[in-house]
Amino acid sequence: SFELARQVAELTPDGLDRIFFTNSGSESVETALKIALAYQHVRGGGQRNRFVGRERAYHGMNFGGLAVGGIANNGRAFSTGLPNVLHLRHTCLTENRFTRGLPEEGAYLADDLERFVETHGDTIAACIVEPISGSSGVLVPPKGYLQRLRNICDRCGILLIFDEVITGFGRLGQPFAAQAFDITPDIITMAKALTNGCMPMGAVAVKNEIHDTVVGSGAEGSVEFFHGYTYSGAPGPVAAGLAALEIYRREDLFARAAEMSPVFLDALFSLRDIPIVSDIRGYGMLGGLDLEPQGIPGSTGPKAFVRLYESGVLVKATGDALLIAPPLVAGRTHIEFATDRLREVLSAL
Repeated sequence: SFELARQVAELTPDGLDRIFFTNSGSESVETALKIALAYQHVRGGGQRNRFVGRERAYHGMNFGGLAVGGIANNGRAFSTGLPNVLHLRHTCLTENRFTRGLPEEGAYLADDLERFVETHGDTIAACIVEPISGSSGVLVPPKGYLQRLRNICDRCGILLIFDEVITGFGRLGQPFAAQAFDITPDIITMAKALTNGCMPMGAVAVKNEIHDTVVGSGAEGSVEFFHGYTYSGAPGPVAAGLAALEIYRREDLFARAAEMSPVFLDALFSLRDIPIVSDIRGYGMLGGLDLEPQGIPGSTGPKAFVRLYESGVLVKATGDALLIAPPLVAGRTHIEFATDRLREVLSAL
């Protein structure tokens, strides 16, 4: 587990070198939120007990993740989970439809965070966002949006958490979205691709200063951070993580993803002429596609999911949005196959 932590820290942005292992993305988010609270408390900011999430965000299925997440149906039956949570507006704007890469409009949406500060004062501990919102249909951040969030957090004493469970480990052609967008958060959550999804494992990367502040706060020999999981850093997932990272290095898969991204995005945006397709978004090896509702809203996406699966292509459907994320080993022929099947199924719908 120490060796895997060392190798993960080689991939994270400089200064985020302290790694806490979990068993899933949900647990990584829970851990990140607790670290943020602990850090603020130790620094004398005990009043900072509020979190800011974002509409249409997905941060797992634990109570903390449900609270900061912004997909209403996920938490509807379970109340809010955590109190004192605010949500930024999402960044999917009509004027940015069919934008390839970073949209031009919408950086101003980050100013929601500043308005929350004006209203709630110094009670906000952290703001958590996915650099690219994944599960709700791949919402790519507008130009300047993430930098604006970073600047506001710096001015207002708020920690910035990037949930990179989907964007981590090469999906955007860099180890993490933090490097792809040149924005360094205070905390990064990760899971999924850490073990190539073959063993349950997640991790949280934390700035050294945050780690040292929390760990240095306890009396000698005492527990500094009252949190942990039985299977954190268990041998099986650690072995899978080490093997996955070795394959990423040996086959240079992050660079391969960067090289294949234009091929993938060309293919994805070639589908814009299909009448049922109302929007396409994409960055790196990650694409989102919205479908015009056919009948009951939210029923067309699942119908497309089933027909695509039967034709040999696996996508994720959230309502009438499709999430398309080819394996990092995908080649031109795989992308052409998937595009042909998408055209057939969506045209038929």
